[in-house]
Amino acid sequence: MLCTAFNAVGFNWLASPAVTELEMVVMDWFAQMLKLPKSFMFSDTGGGVIQGTTSEAILCTLIAARDRALECIGVDNIGKLVVYGSDQTHSTYTKACKLAGIVPSNIRSVPTKIDNFFTLSPELLKKTIEADVADGLVPLYVCATVGTTSTTAVDPVEAIASVAKDYGIWVHVDAAYGGSACICPEFRHYLNGVEQIDSLSLSPHKWLLSYLDCCCLWVKNPGLLVKALSTNPEYLKNKASESQSVVDYKDWQVGTGRRFKALRLWLIFRSYGVANLQSHIRSDVRMAKMFEGFIKLDPRFEIVVPRRFSLVCFRLNPGWSDLQKVERLNRKLLEWLNSTGRVYMTHTIVGGVYMLRFAVGATLTEERHVIAAWKLIREGTDLLLKEENVFCCER
Repeated sequence: MLCTAFNAVGFNWLASPAVTELEMVVMDWFAQMLKLPKSFMFSDTGGGVIQGTTSEAILCTLIAARDRALECIGVDNIGKLVVYGSDQTHSTYTKACKLAGIVPSNIRSVPTKIDNFFTLSPELLKKTIEADVADGLVPLYVCATVGTTSTTAVDPVEAIASVAKDYGIWVHVDAAYGGSACICPEFRHYLNGVEQIDSLSLSPHKWLLSYLDCCCLWVKNPGLLVKALSTNPEYLKNKASESQSVVDYKDWQVGTGRRFKALRLWLIFRSYGVANLQSHIRSDVRMAKMFEGFIKLDPRFEIVVPRRFSLVCFRLNPGWSDLQKVERLNRKLLEWLNSTGRVYMTHTIVGGVYMLRFAVGATLTEERHVIAAWKLIREGTDLLLKEENVFCCER
């Protein structure tokens, strides 16, 4: 309520020092919680900003990377720039690349396999880059993901950064969902290698008790971001900005105006504290693990990919060899479950496999809700399999 109604327009430091300075403090707090290198903090040479969404975070860093590259190869060669991600990278990545002027045919989507749980292969990435270099193209940017949307796959950040380093490629880590879990020591290893990357974003509105729109972006070299996005009309000129002793967040984002975004995170961090936020994450993971156990105990179901956080990807498979028939059965089950109004689940298709997605993340979810959901899933399964048997008998 405060963040929405507090009409402080903090486009630059002068407009509201509190809006700017609280955000700087909060972003450094958050970086410390994640054990990020100091090079991403205002207390060193980096810094963070609260964007609206991951799309904006990617677009801003992509533009910074683009302008840095064009200084070397010339603006006329923008058509040679190539960007990389996996076929599991969020769909907004392609949109951001197009907005940044990347030729659509130069947006590489490196295929993933179920064998490595749909993560981006550093070896395949390197081969793709080498082929582009041989064709006279210029590798620009790679987006690694910590917790993909479909299955929460985690790309090997350290290995990808090592590949990118050889070609001077900007490495961005999209940890929109999974990044929040990294405040817990047992999940922090998913960010191993972060000291080698250029930027990192995660969204507290997904799993850290915030609400839309709240995407935190850290950059190692804020100067590149400011150089690419800065505006300096006469009516905004002032001594503080010209002295370069303050941060003007209008130059860290797409738009100019911005709300007092830092209030929401400040209130969350001060109200809960690190220990309670960690407990929130662990509680959701524990409930998801419990649901995963239910699935494993019922031979009619199978876990499609290993659970990493609080998302369980599974499907109903009574042992049928006809995979199209299995997919139709799962589609019917999902439709039935959602039609009850008692749960809401989604699906995805990865590697040609249709699967159901059970996500624990709502703030009021308790174990009894997970148990009730499992009972409902079994009830729907019994009904559908009974119908299938009747149908088979009639035929």
